[in-house]
Amino acid sequence: MQAIGKYRWTICGLVFFATTINYLDRAVISLLKSTLTKEFIWTETDYANIVVVFQICYALGLLGAGRLIDKLGTKIGYAVATALWSVAAVAHALATNTFGFMIARGALGITEAGNFPAAIKTVAEWFPKKERALATGIFNSGSNIGAIIAPLTVPFIAKNWGWQWAFILTGLVGFIWLIFWFLVYEVPKKHKKLLQPEYDYIHRDADEKIEEDTNAPKLTWAKLLSYKQTWAFAIGKFLTDPVWWFYLFWLPDFLEKQYGLEKTQIAQPVALAYTMAIIGSIFGGWLPMFFIKKGWSVFRSRKTSMFIYALCVLPVVSAQYLGSINMWLAVSIIGLAMAAHQAWSANIYTTVSDMFPKTATASVTGIGGMFGAIGGIIIAKSAGKLFDYYKSNGDAQTGYLIMFLICSVAYVLAWLIMHLIVPKFKKIDF
Repeated sequence: MQAIGKYRWTICGLVFFATTINYLDRAVISLLKSTLTKEFIWTETDYANIVVVFQICYALGLLGAGRLIDKLGTKIGYAVATALWSVAAVAHALATNTFGFMIARGALGITEAGNFPAAIKTVAEWFPKKERALATGIFNSGSNIGAIIAPLTVPFIAKNWGWQWAFILTGLVGFIWLIFWFLVYEVPKKHKKLLQPEYDYIHRDADEKIEEDTNAPKLTWAKLLSYKQTWAFAIGKFLTDPVWWFYLFWLPDFLEKQYGLEKTQIAQPVALAYTMAIIGSIFGGWLPMFFIKKGWSVFRSRKTSMFIYALCVLPVVSAQYLGSINMWLAVSIIGLAMAAHQAWSANIYTTVSDMFPKTATASVTGIGGMFGAIGGIIIAKSAGKLFDYYKSNGDAQTGYLIMFLICSVAYVLAWLIMHLIVPKFKKIDF
């Protein structure tokens, strides 16, 4: 490793911090839900509608962001996205009513959509196939770090300086990242600090050497949607992304309603769940690399790993029942499901570069992300109406039981459908 060089891991670190900031900014509102509900007199449906506005705009943003980043390249594309979402995050502090929050969330959704297409494209450019799931798992763990930092800081800031400052201070962090991005980042072909042995190692995959030699064309959305590989990725995201959205926006609320926790009391259980998710994200990237080193094909390693992770989510259906015995047992079960999701996520993202040329990775990631966000919209609206319905009937717990049941079966269903559509993650021959 020392002979090859390891500058690519510095690039992975940059993407990790960008993802951390991305999730920190989007998680702030869930931690201020009770404060903002009292101030603006929100119902559960009002909050769900604000979440849905974010997700609709995020879905639309993903479709455009992937295409734009493939066109602009990772350096400029990632920088533009980060600068814009940081402005949108700060703008939440200017909201004076529910409609104002919807406008701010919509702007945040459109701009934050640039993170994952840019990140996946960066990994495809900087890592060989066998390391991509690990690199994706590492940078994707930033989403959990962001979600841990948020409950440790946001309630404290809001309590001492007001909820507006919670949005302002977290939003400004993105501009600090931009300085390091422009100082450190460049594509491998142009990077002055990248030595030839590491460059050769990054470009070791034979099919991608052919792709670079023949200048694979940039494909239109219509052409990409004609491939079953695109639909396999999109359906997998549609079924599993909403589960993560549910944890992100409703886990603090679940802890408040189920155990009566308030504000800073939520920090420790939320931090535990997301810490488990960090471990899952990194392990999720390591396991297929372990299988590949044992001589398995990339396809077999990826699919076997994803099936294992899908099975690990199943116990979440029992979280509420077992949580009646002990809160930490519920948090641990939810944390296991979140870890399995992040492990799954590290691999489903990597299937894009397994199946598509680098010139199309951001676009396909954007398409799949859009489908995932659409699924998130459906689950957010469903959860809001479900919780309001059972709350009006004096049975708030049943709503969460139904939601945990949906979460538990989503991954096995997604794995089966992906397997039927694409039995092997084979690179498309253009």
